[in-house]
Formats: sequence, structure tokens, C-alpha cells
Amino acid sequence: MRDVSLKFLSRGLRILVLLFSVFMFSCESGNKTVEVVEETRPEPRYLFDIQIDSLEVKQHRIGKNQFLTDILMQYNVEYEKIEFLAKNFRSTFDVKRIKAGNNYFVMLDKDSLRKPLYFVYEINPSDYVVYGLGDSLFAYRGSKPVETRVESAHGIITSSLWNAMVGNGYDADLAIKMSDVYAWTVDFFGIQKNDRFEVMYERKYIDGVPFGVGRILSARFNHMGKDQFAFYFEQDGEGDYFDQEGQSLQRAFLKAPLKYSRISSHFSNSRFHPVLKYARPHHGVDYAAPAGTPVYAIGQGTVTRKGFQGGGAGNFLYIKHNSTYTTAYMHLQKFAAGIREGSRVSQGDLIGYVGSTGLATGPHLDFRFFKNNQPVNPLTVESPPAKPVESKNMQAYMAMVGERKKELTQLLESIDLAQSGEKKPEVEL
Repeated sequence: MRDVSLKFLSRGLRILVLLFSVFMFSCESGNKTVEVVEETRPEPRYLFDIQIDSLEVKQHRIGKNQFLTDILMQYNVEYEKIEFLAKNFRSTFDVKRIKAGNNYFVMLDKDSLRKPLYFVYEINPSDYVVYGLGDSLFAYRGSKPVETRVESAHGIITSSLWNAMVGNGYDADLAIKMSDVYAWTVDFFGIQKNDRFEVMYERKYIDGVPFGVGRILSARFNHMGKDQFAFYFEQDGEGDYFDQEGQSLQRAFLKAPLKYSRISSHFSNSRFHPVLKYARPHHGVDYAAPAGTPVYAIGQGTVTRKGFQGGGAGNFLYIKHNSTYTTAYMHLQKFAAGIREGSRVSQGDLIGYVGSTGLATGPHLDFRFFKNNQPVNPLTVESPPAKPVESKNMQAYMAMVGERKKELTQLLESIDLAQSGEKKPEVEL
């Protein structure tokens, strides 16, 4: 009898343990956190700040002699709408200025009617204009964000700065900007083979694609073994370029009155004349250049003489810069608009175009320089510098120069090491 009781008791205990286990498992299951995975939605897509997920986008280029009306009527936009947009939003953008080759975008509704809702025209890589074609007609201009990066360039000159830049794959605008920086201190018609340069500059990017050159920040131009530095520095709200001592690179006169040419005849007291066939003084410098090449005033002044001399200078003009200096420009094809005797011109103003008028065998500019009414060699004239870095800013300027020179030195060292086959060190900017 006792064994039977123990048997039932043991069975009861097993049942209680089983029930307790089930109860605990149920509690754990009830308390268990169930993770709910939400569906990830794709990020909305934008083009010119317009959400285009529900739109069909057509991209094309403006064709030759193609106008806004030609484009939009292909998409069944009513002529009245086109005329309204062109007339009422002319201050936003004049559709007559649409250029062949520029991009445009038409955005259509994806429904069965494919109704055009927007027209976007890229004015340039940065700026664009949006026209609303739906029930509400409107237009506005916008700009893409521009990213500015600091980059470097370097090269050894074998013929010209332009060829050295372009030949090494750099933007041609960088050659122009660098020649502008050194326009007062380097004669780019007299640069020597194996002259070299290193430059740190700003490069503009839109959507990761380069589209232009910004400011040159620092540069070193080595001419005949001598370094000439240029550093960009702002004081009193204005930026300019200075050398390593804080003297301005700008001078009262530009080194030359035109860009990218060659000297075909130098200043001489006895030169064999190619037309007259005898020797006579040539108190100027001849710059050979294609007809129509722009000619600029090398300094501020007043046009004192302008005219034509058939048997000699052809179309010519004289600019008096001050009581000491006067310059002359001869054999011009024509004069720039608005240039007349008494005109005030600033440094770098367009005054005419290279030609072959008068006694000339081909297109060139005969440029002459007078000091106290006596002809002097334009290539040897020393021009006074402009305003230097002010004393109150000199400490900040010299600190900046130290950093910029360090960057240029590291760049030069990395170039030399790379050319010698050694490992190129990192250049910290």
C-alpha cells in the first residue's frame, strides 16, 4: 500500500514539474520582444531641385538654329503658353539667348498622357532656368552647388607656358590666369627653355566634374635659375598678389600689350627694313601675331594721338601715362570701340587689334615706349611697384607665406623624387 502511494506521489511530482516548465516557457515566450523589420524606402531623387521619381526625364542638346518654340511644340505645349513664358519672364531669362550645344531637359508626367510639366535649360555648367509648364506657368533661375578643391600643377617649359600647361593635361585657363599673375614681372615672350613652374590653385567642380579654374593661391616661376614667387593675400577687403617680401607683383605697366605671341624684331638703332631694304633705326619691339589679336593698354593713361599713316605706322595711337612715360601702338587692323583722342584708358583695356596696315610685310604690332619723349627699349623698362602688404598685416602675411612656401617645396620635392623613380612622399595641403 505504501509503494502504491509513493508511486502516485512520484507521478504527481513529475506532472507538476512538467506543468511548471510549460508555464515558464509560456511566460518567456510572452515576454520575448518581437523585432518588426520595416520596409526600407528608397531616397527620393532630385534633379535641379525637382523630385523626379514620378516623372520621365528627357535630356537633349540645343540644336543649331533651334528655339524654345521648336522644342516645346514637339511635346505638344501650346504656343500661347510658350509665348506667355517668353514675354512675361524675360527678366528671369531671355529665351533669345539660348545657345546651340547647351543641355536642356523636358520632364513629363508618367501617366498615359505624358503631359510636359517642366522645361529646364542649362545656361552654363552652374546656372540654369526652370519653366513650369503645368496649370501654373512660372520661371525661376537656380544654381548647382559648386565644390572648390585645392590642386597643384607643375611643368618644365620647352616652348611656351601655354604648351607646357596644355601638354601636361592642365586646364588652358590656368595658363591664362598664371600669365595674368606674372604679367607685370615676367616677360612671357622671353622665357627660356627649361624654365619651370609649380602652382597651387583652386579648381571648381559641379557634380564631381571639373568645370573651371578659380584663384591661384601660390606659385613659383623659375626663370633662368631664379625663383619668382607669387602669393595671394587679402587686405582691406581686396585681394592681390605679392612676392615673398610682401611687395606687390602689380606694376604701373604690363610687360606686354598682347598675349601669346613672339617677338619678330627687337629694339635697335640699325635694323635692316624688310620692305625698304636698307638699315635704319627701329625704336620699338615687333610682336608677330595673327591679324585680329586683341591689343591692350599696358597702363592707365590718356589717348593723345590716333590716326593713319599709309607709308609707315598704318593705324596708330599714342597713350600718355604720366609726365614721364608714353607708349605707341602701330600697324593696327582697327581700333577698339570708343577709342578716340582724349579717351581715358585703364591698364588692360582693349584699345585695338593686330593688323598689317601701313608699311608692313605681315600682321604684327609695332610697340614703342618713350621716357621723357625719348625712345627706350620696352623690354628693359623698370616699372614701379604698386602698394605692398601693409605693416599691420605683415605678420599674418609672412605666416601665410611660410605655409605656402612649404607646400610648394614639398610639391617640388615630390616631383623630383617621382622623376628619379623614388617613392613619392605625401604632400599635405
